[in-house]
Amino acid sequence: MLSRRYILKIIGVFLLFLFSGNTTALAQFFFKPKKKSFPRIRENRFMDGDKALVGISGSKPIEEMIKEAVAFIGGFEKLGVKGKTILVKPNVVSGEKNPATTNPDVVGSLVKILYEYGAQKVYVGDMSAFRTLSTTRNMKKNRIKQAAEENGAEVITFEDFGWVEVDLPKNQYIKKAYVTEWIFRPDIIINLPVIKTHRSASYSITLKNFIGCTHLKQRPYLVDPVHWEEVVAEFNAAYTPDLNIVDGTVSMIEGGPWEGTPADTNLIIASGDRVAADIVGLGVIKSFGKWEPVTEKDVWEQKQIKTAIRIGAGVPKEKVKLISGQGDDKFNHLIENIKKNI
Repeated sequence: MLSRRYILKIIGVFLLFLFSGNTTALAQFFFKPKKKSFPRIRENRFMDGDKALVGISGSKPIEEMIKEAVAFIGGFEKLGVKGKTILVKPNVVSGEKNPATTNPDVVGSLVKILYEYGAQKVYVGDMSAFRTLSTTRNMKKNRIKQAAEENGAEVITFEDFGWVEVDLPKNQYIKKAYVTEWIFRPDIIINLPVIKTHRSASYSITLKNFIGCTHLKQRPYLVDPVHWEEVVAEFNAAYTPDLNIVDGTVSMIEGGPWEGTPADTNLIIASGDRVAADIVGLGVIKSFGKWEPVTEKDVWEQKQIKTAIRIGAGVPKEKVKLISGQGDDKFNHLIENIKKNI
């Protein structure tokens, strides 16, 4: 049961947007899904036998780190990028700069690389949090729009498009999801989150990044605030990204999601598996020992991780294979700490 305080809080937020004139956010509460669809499920192409590969590159320019991290797990060739339409989904929860949101230089570099590999069209899209809309304004403020467009991408905001209803009968907390139609429009989806901590969800990396694809009426705090982390993971039953590239150029190691303590970690993570990528990102956060929701427990005991494994959105511990390159002393030390923490 929702508490009286919680219900009053939601009513207050609703009234705030009503009287502040934010019609974009308010209009989202009056919609009908365009159609129904089955979940968008894809096979992980970046495997070594039954093990999900995770590549980590550091201590290099951003473009080189992206290429190297993906090369460690099999390369962009495995995606069959040539001639395909691609959606790149960064974290644009607000207009704040990295690490609250994905580094625009990582966004721009990835778009450039995709065109080098022959992509037909690259789109960069997201939908910000309820209280921070519009997404376009946020993308301008944090420079993601500029970086994407300078490298040839078309920027889209999910609130300007339709929604699709996806049944998730095997879930425990969320049985039906309303997701952006852009989950079904491109040939390939690349998930591009940032490593950061989160006051309500403990952390935010690949699994949490999908919430930007869900309708405002279904944000976790409206679905079940008591099981926020489980809801985050269960939404991921609605789709599978073809590749996850995690921005760890600057990581948030305390606080979040709007603001927190940054750390210059200067690395990129790549994996076809969301759990495997999140585990490495959690290892980064845990290495600094500042964020109790992560440091107080084994990374495999995180509710997002356990739930994602339960619903088949990621692999268990024994099926993760980590591959890392060499870097400077700082990077090599961080890799050793990650390995200890995962």
